[in-house]
Amino acid sequence: MSKLASRPLSRYSLDAALLLGQQIRRMRIERTITTAQMAERAGLSRSLVQRIEKGDPSCSIGAVFEAAAVVGLRLFDADQPEMTSLNQRYADTLILLPKKVRTPRIETKDDF
Repeated sequence: MSKLASRPLSRYSLDAALLLGQQIRRMRIERTITTAQMAERAGLSRSLVQRIEKGDPSCSIGAVFEAAAVVGLRLFDADQPEMTSLNQRYADTLILLPKKVRTPRIETKDDF
């Protein structure tokens, strides 16, 4: 049994994966692209494209993003230069934050 099968997924995650898959499928059909053509353009297998379109949450995020890019589905409200700028801004912010998140230690009161 795979790890995914044993890990419960939220209803929100499942619905989001299904919605994204349906959007990709709709745009592929509107552009009259077959699953085989899309698989070739995205560098994916035909069965993976079908799983993405069915909303399978076990598909890799990179494969899903590539499928969306092939059909022209914008996942973020930003064009390429703006996305690059946003990535740099987030990287700059992350440098200022701690590298690890730790729960605060509970200090033992040992002053009897």
